[in-house]
Amino acid sequence: MTLAAVKGQHRAVDALKAALRSGAIHHAWLFAGPEGVGKELAAIGFAQALTCQERPGEGCGSCASCGRIARRNHPDVQWVMPQEEQIARGLAGRSDFANTPSRDIRVEQIRTLQERLALRPLEAERKVAIVASAHRMNDPAQNAFLKTLEEPPAGTVLVLIASAPDRLLPTIRSRCLRVTFGPLPVDFIADTIQEKKKLDRESALLAATMAGGSLSAALAIDPGELTRRREVITAFEALDFDDARTLLGFAEVYGASRDDAESTLRILDLWTRDVAVARAGSDLIANRDLAAEAHRAAARTSDAELQWRHRLIGEALEVMAERNASPRMQLEKLLIDLARGAR
Repeated sequence: MTLAAVKGQHRAVDALKAALRSGAIHHAWLFAGPEGVGKELAAIGFAQALTCQERPGEGCGSCASCGRIARRNHPDVQWVMPQEEQIARGLAGRSDFANTPSRDIRVEQIRTLQERLALRPLEAERKVAIVASAHRMNDPAQNAFLKTLEEPPAGTVLVLIASAPDRLLPTIRSRCLRVTFGPLPVDFIADTIQEKKKLDRESALLAATMAGGSLSAALAIDPGELTRRREVITAFEALDFDDARTLLGFAEVYGASRDDAESTLRILDLWTRDVAVARAGSDLIANRDLAAEAHRAAARTSDAELQWRHRLIGEALEVMAERNASPRMQLEKLLIDLARGAR
């Protein structure tokens, strides 16, 4: 696993390779882009290139050092991420934390990182710090981290990984070299999940489109969700926005859990895009098996309504991700707001 393992991000990888070849390594980097498009894989490959003694400036991917970096247990490569993310990845258990695990990166974690970076490297010539989900640093953590950016320890390279870089302080962003990672090509994602999940081509293309350019999101889509997608869209289009009971019933069925609610919102977001595409007279509809339904929906939905729907769905997804919001209540609020906008 080196930078060569990062697929579909040629511009980003080329920028990192050029910096490595020049030997002029900036002390702070911001890897920005959607979730699941290769940012963390690139951070690992970059750290390997910076510390590998077998192939300096490139990384061999097979020596003990490169292997430990890939497994996230190299003594000179420090990782920071929210406690909830550590649990989700299986890197920690809830019992490892005295209090409720945080969805944010806290100032205590940054202070611990600063203490470790102040020490001399144990094996490599430099130390590397990788801050995963850096946009989840809370305000005290960002202010503390800013001090490290302003006065970095000698021989230290900092890599911030962020899917929402605008949430970082402008002073943090300005001190980092930004490397932008874009959504992965649909065909690349479809090829990968078709091979890994043994899907037929049509299902693979649909899952890839639903994932919005994220390979990890596509791999996480259960084949049953493709069937559920049709049910959600059919139920949504059958809603009577003048009857609150149907709206509450929809939220009860499709917002039973956080995963169900988030899946429903993603399905509706993609469907909104399909209806907009149909209104524009294009056939580039993601839910291709529902193309006729998309054109019928387009005939009875205005551009303003679609823009309003897209905005509300995005806000609901953001609230679901950032707060411990009730999934059912978020769906109820979305539908009620849509009903108000339709009047």
